[in-house]
Amino acid sequence: MTFRITVLCENTVGPISGTLGEHGFSALIERSGEEPLLFDTGQGMTLLHNARRMNKDLASVQKVIISHGHSDHSGGLLPLLQENGHKRIYSHPSVFSSRYRVKDTGECLSIGIPQNRNTLEAAGALFDLSADFRGIAPGMFLTGEVPRTVPFETGDRGLFGDCNRQQIDTTPDDQSLVLETGRGLVLVLGCCHAGLANTLEHVAHNMGRRDIHAIIGGTHLGFCGQEQVDKTICVLKNMSLHKLAASHCTGFAASARLSQVLPKIFQPAHVGYTLEA
Repeated sequence: MTFRITVLCENTVGPISGTLGEHGFSALIERSGEEPLLFDTGQGMTLLHNARRMNKDLASVQKVIISHGHSDHSGGLLPLLQENGHKRIYSHPSVFSSRYRVKDTGECLSIGIPQNRNTLEAAGALFDLSADFRGIAPGMFLTGEVPRTVPFETGDRGLFGDCNRQQIDTTPDDQSLVLETGRGLVLVLGCCHAGLANTLEHVAHNMGRRDIHAIIGGTHLGFCGQEQVDKTICVLKNMSLHKLAASHCTGFAASARLSQVLPKIFQPAHVGYTLEA
C-alpha cells in the first residue's frame, strides 16, 4: 500500500506561500484508494488555514488520531469538528487527564486538551479509546500505550498532573502510528513522550518485524537530557533507516545534531513537507 504523509501543522513553515507555523503537530495521511486520516490537529490556529492553502480537503477525513492529550496536538480538534462535522477520534483512555507544565519560576501552565469531552462530543466527536496496540484501517496500526523499559529514556521531567508538582505526568497516553508500506514500516510520531527506543521496541514486538523505512514527527529530544539524546542517536545509527523527518519537539539543537551525524537520512519536516512510501 502507498501512503502520502503531509505535515499540516508544525513549528516552522516551508516554501508553500501563505502557510503558517505554530508550536504543534498535525499530519494528513493519504492512501491510494482509501479515505484520508488525520494524525493530530496542532493547537488550532493553523490547521484549517494550512489545509486550505495546500488544497487538502479535511471534510473527507472520517478518522482522527490524537496521539496524546496535550493542547499542541489536540487544540485543532474543535475547529475541525465545527467546520467539517462528525469524526471518529482514536486515542488513549487517559487523553483527558489534567496536564500542566510548571516553570522554574513556579508559573503553572495548563497544557491539556483545551475542551472537555462533553464539548467535543457535542461538536461531533465519537471517541474510540484504547490502550492496546490495534489496527484501525488496512495497513495502519496504533501503538497504544508504550511500555517504558529502556533505562536511558527518562523523558520530560517538567510535566505534572497538578500545579504543586506532586503528581508527575508520565504521559501514558502517548502513542504513535505504524504504516505498512511496500518499502517497510513507516512510523508517525506525535511527541514520542514514551521515547523513540521504547516505541521502536514496542512496534517490533507487536508487528514481528524491524524493517523501519522512515520515521516522521516529533521525537521530544529537545526536552530530554543529553544522555538520552546521545543514546537515541546510537539507536538510530544502528538501524537501516532510509529517512528521518524530525520536527516539532525535536528542537533546534537535537535537529542540528541529527543532521550532522545522519546527513544522508535526516530532513526537517516543516509545514508542507511530504513523505511518500
